[in-house]
Amino acid sequence: MKFFHLSDLHIGLKLMNRDLLEDQRYIFQQVTALAEREQPDAIVIAGDIYDKAVPSAEAVGLFDELIVGLRMAVPKAAIMLISGNHDSAPRVNCFRSVLCAQNLYMIGMPPQTEADQIAQVTLEDTCGPVHFYLLPFVRPSMVKPILGTDENGVNFSYDETVRRLLARESINTTERNVLVTHQFYLPAGKLAEEIERMDSETRTVGNIDQIRTDMLEPFDYVAMGHIHKPMQVGAKQYVYCGTPLACSVSEAGQEKGIRMVELKEKGAEPKITVLPLVPLRQVRVVKGSLTEVLQQACEDYVTIILTDRVDLDVIDLQERLHAAFPYLLEIRREGLRTVSYERQQTEEAVRNPYELCSGFFQELDEEEKRLLRDVLQTVQEVK
Repeated sequence: MKFFHLSDLHIGLKLMNRDLLEDQRYIFQQVTALAEREQPDAIVIAGDIYDKAVPSAEAVGLFDELIVGLRMAVPKAAIMLISGNHDSAPRVNCFRSVLCAQNLYMIGMPPQTEADQIAQVTLEDTCGPVHFYLLPFVRPSMVKPILGTDENGVNFSYDETVRRLLARESINTTERNVLVTHQFYLPAGKLAEEIERMDSETRTVGNIDQIRTDMLEPFDYVAMGHIHKPMQVGAKQYVYCGTPLACSVSEAGQEKGIRMVELKEKGAEPKITVLPLVPLRQVRVVKGSLTEVLQQACEDYVTIILTDRVDLDVIDLQERLHAAFPYLLEIRREGLRTVSYERQQTEEAVRNPYELCSGFFQELDEEEKRLLRDVLQTVQEVK
């Protein structure tokens, strides 16, 4: 069984007010070409199809181009998508039953009633069935009607919520199983602060959305979305494929690509091959004196960091830089500007709602801390 694993398309994203639709179309054309070449049995997109819950008409049009292109390239392949935290779950879920009949599975909503299960698609190959469990991004409040609350009437944590949703499933561990999910997973023994996060990612107060990976043991491969940097989370088969295109300057220099997964017989380690995706324009950080920077003129998306230690009395500074870098994102000055950033980050840390409330209440036990995080997160969701 061979399938493509992608996630976090973020169609409609702007990079510091630079429209990326042209760049995304360029990447999607490569995805389609690779699908035509490799002929996978399935294509999996693990959430964050769009960058906004209500995408622009242009973004929807580009998504349509991608799906039409994939269907023409691999007419027999199953195409499976789940909603991410950036998507509108009800919108992704629209026409779900109709599309399933076309071998296109767009799953926007997690189970909504006691009778509902996680959406499942089963494909067959010479080694038998492969069961794909499609679990969209889920907040505890989204499944409260079927999971209830804890003994204090408080929503379960993200970890407990996903754990209970998976426990409701009758997973046949003698056969091959794949989970498609969009959450913040932590490997055993790791803290949330130890996981490198990109500037383009949405984070929660106190990292209350963190989930442990020990609940993933029944699955032969876990196709993860949400983290923008490609990485494995503990086991080799728990994989964040990352974004197909850099979504922030913090992703400069990352090699983006599709994870092509090949599942053999049950118990065999999946073969994971990275199919590189080459962007129309790279995201780069160019650092040096004004003279050194101007010598590196290019047509990439560029953040410039000027290291000149004296004031630059150059009237046409910005004009010269824009002429050398037509896709310039921003200009920074090392030194004073860096100190300013550090001061701003310190002030923002002090204003963190969780830390402010914790400081006000002072001594809190672990249960009270969890309750405080839950209240703050609920307020954040309502906003």
